[in-house]
Amino acid sequence: MAVDAQRFRELFGSYPTSVSVVTTVDADGTPRGLTCNAMTAVSAAPPMLLVCVDRNSQSLPALRHSGAFVVHVLAENGRTASDVFASKADAKFEGLRWRPAALAGGAPVLADVALAHAECRIVQHVEAGDHWILVARVEAAEVYRRRPLLYQRGTYSVWHQETELAATHG
Repeated sequence: MAVDAQRFRELFGSYPTSVSVVTTVDADGTPRGLTCNAMTAVSAAPPMLLVCVDRNSQSLPALRHSGAFVVHVLAENGRTASDVFASKADAKFEGLRWRPAALAGGAPVLADVALAHAECRIVQHVEAGDHWILVARVEAAEVYRRRPLLYQRGTYSVWHQETELAATHG
C-alpha cells in the first residue's frame, strides 16, 4: 500500500508514544510552546536529544531566535496542557504555574505536569520535509515520580505499572 500522509499518520499513531511539551521564549521574552510527540535521545556523552517541530509552528521562530528550550515529558495530569499546547491559542500559559529555566534562556518550566523535563541549548537545526529537527544539548534535567501520559490513535492513556522496572545491565 502506498504511503501518503494519512497512511504515515496511521503508521505512527498505531503505537503509544509519550507526550511532550516544548517551551521557549520569543525575542520579547513572551513564553511560547507546543505539544510534540517526536522527541528522542541522541547521545549520552555529551547528553543530547532532538525534537521535531512543524515548519508552520507558531513557536518555531521563538525556538530559532532563543536557541534554547525546555522539553517536558508529560505526566498523567498533563492532558489539558497537551491539548492547550497543541492548539493555536495565544494564551497557552494562562492558568499554568511555571518558573523560568536557569539554563535554557528563561524558557518556562512546567514542573507540575511533567514526568521529567530537560533544559536544552540548540546545537543544530536540520531541515527535514515539513519539519525542522532541533538537536540540543541537555544542560539540566529533573525526573519526578509520576505516571506517564501516553497517546495512541488519537486517545490519551496512562501507564499503570505500579512497580519500578528493574535496572538492566548488559
